[in-house]
Amino acid sequence: MAAHFGRLRKGATTTAVAAVAVAALSASQAPGVTTDDLGRQAAGAAQPSGDANTGGEGGGATGDSPYYTDLPPLKSPNPSPSASPTTGTTVSVGEAEAGIPATVLDAYKKAEAELRASKPGCNLPWQLLAAIGKVESGQARGGRVDANGTTYSPILGPKLDGNGFALIADTDNGAYDGDPAYDRAVGPMQFIPSTWEWAGRDGNGDGKKDPNNVYDAALAAGHYLCRFDRDLSVQSQMNAAILNYNNSTAYLNTVLSWLEYYRKGTHEVPDGTGTLPSNSSNSHPGASPSPSTPATPSTPSTPSKPSTPSTPKPGSGGSTSPTPKPPAPSSPAPSPTPPTPTQTVDHLEDANTGKLTATAGSAFGTKVAVRAESKASKGVAKVRVRFTIIGDTDATFTGGESVATVVTGSAGTATAPALVAGEKAGDFTVRATVVGRVLGGLDYTATVTPRQADTLTRTSDTALTCVPGGEFADQVELKATYKGAVAGKVAATATLIKSADDATENDKGPYFKDADGKTIRTLTDLTTDADGVLKLPKLYADDATGTFLLRVNTTGGAVLTVELKVAAAAS
Repeated sequence: MAAHFGRLRKGATTTAVAAVAVAALSASQAPGVTTDDLGRQAAGAAQPSGDANTGGEGGGATGDSPYYTDLPPLKSPNPSPSASPTTGTTVSVGEAEAGIPATVLDAYKKAEAELRASKPGCNLPWQLLAAIGKVESGQARGGRVDANGTTYSPILGPKLDGNGFALIADTDNGAYDGDPAYDRAVGPMQFIPSTWEWAGRDGNGDGKKDPNNVYDAALAAGHYLCRFDRDLSVQSQMNAAILNYNNSTAYLNTVLSWLEYYRKGTHEVPDGTGTLPSNSSNSHPGASPSPSTPATPSTPSTPSKPSTPSTPKPGSGGSTSPTPKPPAPSSPAPSPTPPTPTQTVDHLEDANTGKLTATAGSAFGTKVAVRAESKASKGVAKVRVRFTIIGDTDATFTGGESVATVVTGSAGTATAPALVAGEKAGDFTVRATVVGRVLGGLDYTATVTPRQADTLTRTSDTALTCVPGGEFADQVELKATYKGAVAGKVAATATLIKSADDATENDKGPYFKDADGKTIRTLTDLTTDADGVLKLPKLYADDATGTFLLRVNTTGGAVLTVELKVAAAAS
């Protein structure tokens, strides 16, 4: 690799502030990592062996392409908790550098959640993806992405033609990077095409693996970092993963700087408003564009005619001067960037969402639906709407998630996945917000009612009898139904009562025993099984004789009274 990798750009910030930050992080490098005098990792240092897919001759996911060298402020974000109007969760308010565009932040967190499920031993923190995204592309150029997370224009690094960079001849016929001669790093996480071919992932579920989509790229980066059964909670293994991504110790230190900064607090900012880095590791004279700059084909220049020397004037000494050239025409001012659909949203309106009620364990019959509208109350398409379940509940959306993001259709409507009630009864809230805008959301109250039974019957008609001081041979077994169907997991209570007209607990006659063998005559926290069956513990008799009553009640109003007879044995 060329010697410029891993060094700050000539003329970039190299003050004592930056030097102290890098030096402080150098102590956390992986054991055994050695560097040459140019700050590059020595060949083979801290790299796992036996990987057939190393991502090109340049090494790493990026082919060791240039990266942004800007360091975070030494002053931490000093987060103070506040409620996010977008998500309803507590977030940190900090400096501008701590802000991450909403869709980009969502992509990092979704990638972390997927890796937590598929590779729990990796312990990937989303802040590491954010740190790499900052260094590689300035968080997708400050969050210039559409509703699906795709950048508005490709993010391309310089061509890896061996001129100050790695030499990686074209591997994709220009399919990803538009260059049929040499490879270029592509997208928010700067994958070279040969690496993306095997490492690419579909992070937003659209059936495509697009390196210019922040959801796809973030998930691919997460899997790339988690290779070789790494545990990123171990510092040496995290360092090795970062170095494997881009083979430079200065790159490692820069990423670790941003990781530490983001861990101290971040906050969500609207898409397209993130801060952009300015300094690149690409510092040698005549270098190609810095990373994250889209390649623009150059216009071939028209060969100029040879200049005709002017006739020397008498007494001029025979000197000649070239004919002066006219000044080059100034470039036209760039046209203003049109607003994104998200930026045109003024508010959310309800889209005929019905009453949200369900019995525990069942699906809600109604889905939450909202409409994103402009100031003129027109529906806005291609806007991401986030639905979040808030409150003390175990209800989820279909698939088991508590957060779902849906893109609005042509009419501006987004419908959340179906809600599924858990076992916890009570009210909770579903909040709808626009991703990438700080706007008021819509809250919907959903209610989960307990499972119910309207009928209780005994499963046997055998008489329940016992002698004084003995135990009943048969246990009481009941079956619960609701509207003729099995009523499983229904709560019930059993009490030995004084009489049919007095439901207070009896102080004599049959009884149950608790775990310590003590007498009890009321059982709570009973539940029918999946088949609606409830089998009570064994009953015992004291010295009192006669006919006694056991009453069982369920949620929903089912009641059954069972007779228990205690009599002396016949002589």
